[in-house]
Amino acid sequence: MANIINEPSRTFGEYLLLPSLTTKDCVVENVDLKTPICRFKKGEKPQLTLNIPFSSAIMQSVSDNNMAIALAKNGGISFIYCSQSIESEAEMVRKVKKYKAGFVISDSNLTPENTLQDVLELKERTGHSTMAITEDGSSDGKLLGIVTGRDYRITRDPLDKKVKEFMTPAEKLIVGKEGITLSEANDIIWENKLNALPIVDENFNLVYTVFRKDYSEDKDNPRSLLDDQKRYVVGAGINSRDYKERVPALVEAGADVLCIDSSEGFSEWQADTIKWIKSKYGDTVKVGAGNVVEKEGFKYLADAGADFIKIGIGGGSICITREQKGIGRGQASAVLDVAKARDEYFEQTGIYVPICSDGGIVLDYHITLALSMGADFVMLGRYFAGFDESPTAKIKYGNGYVKEYWGEGSNRARNWARYDLGGKAGLQFEEGVDSYVPYAGKLDDGLGSTLHKIKSTMCNCGAKTIKELQQNVRLTVVSSTSLTEGGAHDVILKNQ
Repeated sequence: MANIINEPSRTFGEYLLLPSLTTKDCVVENVDLKTPICRFKKGEKPQLTLNIPFSSAIMQSVSDNNMAIALAKNGGISFIYCSQSIESEAEMVRKVKKYKAGFVISDSNLTPENTLQDVLELKERTGHSTMAITEDGSSDGKLLGIVTGRDYRITRDPLDKKVKEFMTPAEKLIVGKEGITLSEANDIIWENKLNALPIVDENFNLVYTVFRKDYSEDKDNPRSLLDDQKRYVVGAGINSRDYKERVPALVEAGADVLCIDSSEGFSEWQADTIKWIKSKYGDTVKVGAGNVVEKEGFKYLADAGADFIKIGIGGGSICITREQKGIGRGQASAVLDVAKARDEYFEQTGIYVPICSDGGIVLDYHITLALSMGADFVMLGRYFAGFDESPTAKIKYGNGYVKEYWGEGSNRARNWARYDLGGKAGLQFEEGVDSYVPYAGKLDDGLGSTLHKIKSTMCNCGAKTIKELQQNVRLTVVSSTSLTEGGAHDVILKNQ
């Protein structure tokens, strides 16, 4: 006989938070949204912590290197999509790690024998106007000069003009010596009014470049999520098919944490993937798993060694898994059940395994609800897809603009590995749709507004941290009529 859970499968929209005493020190400026993303033992600190509880979904239409950079600047993390070649995903990871490192390994290099045409083509390809000129054109060759946009005039200089004729030669360059600290390098930059400072070894081989813009960005983005080398933190998606080839490439590229991308993670394929990674790399490579919707799935993946576990099946705005398969669970019920299992696992083993709520977010306050119900952080697709920084096209639609957004299980993405059940490779039917989302402008602006809402709501609940919110929150189930009451009603709205 079937095992029936009589409790309704509830969504975030069926709950409201009850306010608690707001003390005078419980103000938005004092709210700390730091949260763990990887498992840790009782009494120890997690090795990786987010500054805000946000991650972007492992999707073609959401998470590339540009989204990863923008979100890391704000304290969150992107998981670059894995429905692409191993080489291209690894290259996206490298772009994030190189973008803002304090000490940057140069990836825009030429030789003195190259031409102005080569300079312009390299600038077009990389977006970089500062280029190191080395003896062999490599990132670690002997430094012979630097080219910037001030060294040539497109309107007057012929395209076949040799780089050696207009570069700033090495003898005129101010350089730093290998071993210099970032603070010392920035002092040289400011004292000499430089835009970039090459760092060379004892043989004058190029080692790094330090850029003025990185110093400014660090000051402008105090929440930035950085590794111990001051590089942006970035995640990467993997699957349970080619992980033996994909994982080494992503680790070599610098990925800080991996996550198995799957619509349903309570499987032996995921356990095998996790165990292989842990046997090869030990605790040095972090890997999340999922998705699950109940305690048995959580415990299975936690026992397998998952560093965090994602929750949610069929709740995404473009996901039609429930419609196609009849499998899933309301996101609120799933989070509450898995959070209880996470806490029980912590009590029994002394190991805390963070959980991520993936899907089911319609309104900003649903994020606060997910956190209050036990999620350590959330993963969002539709939310991030509308911003400038997502990789999709911005399209005129009616009187406004939209951006394209499609599911990994759609015919457009054809990410069959996400729905792999061990059989013949291929997508047999769709579990996602192709759609548009409203254009949302710059990520900084939209995310800033959302974060303020979350912090303000937490203050209303008397909580200054996510843990306090989870420990002290009071929730109420709402009726359909109270939902109507909660919006504007019984008035004639202006400008409608």
